[in-house]
Amino acid sequence: MANSKYEYVKQFESQDKCLPNCWIVVRIDGRNFHKFSDEHNFEKPNDEGCLRLMNSCAEYVMTEFRDIIIAYGDSDEYSFVFRRNTTQFSRRASKLMTNIVSQFASCFVFNWSKFFRGKELKYPPAFDCRVVLYPTNQNLRDYLSWRQADCHINNLYNTCFWMLVQRDNCTTKEAEERLRGTFSSDKNELLFSKFDINYNDIPPLFRKGSVLFWQKVEEKIVKQCRSKESDVVETREITRQRNIVITQHVDIIGDEFWKLHPEILGDS
Repeated sequence: MANSKYEYVKQFESQDKCLPNCWIVVRIDGRNFHKFSDEHNFEKPNDEGCLRLMNSCAEYVMTEFRDIIIAYGDSDEYSFVFRRNTTQFSRRASKLMTNIVSQFASCFVFNWSKFFRGKELKYPPAFDCRVVLYPTNQNLRDYLSWRQADCHINNLYNTCFWMLVQRDNCTTKEAEERLRGTFSSDKNELLFSKFDINYNDIPPLFRKGSVLFWQKVEEKIVKQCRSKESDVVETREITRQRNIVITQHVDIIGDEFWKLHPEILGDS
């Protein structure tokens, strides 16, 4: 109530406005997602249906919050990058976090049946969330590179681990011991020599994660126009541009992606 004697309680609200001229990254992570994946019998080491569902949720979030210029996700996490000059929610960290994570989680539940036909959602998932600020383009690129490198490391390990369990009849403890102290080269050799798997042939969705960003596309539409001189209705084909969210599974650690899409880190 405005101008009431109780309005003084607003003074207790913390001021959590993000610093200006910084990239704002909102990162969500599944809470107890190992248990959630076991309860719902997800495929190991990767459940494609869940990853596609996560990507669908991320795309929806981006269309709702158009100041998000790029997002990166793998496994049960997603990072959303707001343009550095965004004024969304007056740059309040708590508002950004709660809106993104609630939109993502509700979308996950709402779209579950589209990606898991015939499989019941036993209970809703939970996601935690944080906001991190990065002052330079290089800081932001290093952050995204870190997440993609982590995706590769975890996926290589998990692929080896579950091959040992599923195809070599190892217990989970035996698989852990087998992989303890091994390097990437050792894991690649194990997959190739024992299971005839070339790691580079594994779908990039699993190896590289998912990158979502805006891209202009041209589309042709048919429009009916009435002539000024007569009542004749003419049908015309018109070409127009619009922005859509693109999902790719590509390397973002090297320079090639950023050279192809300079607008992402440009003045925006």
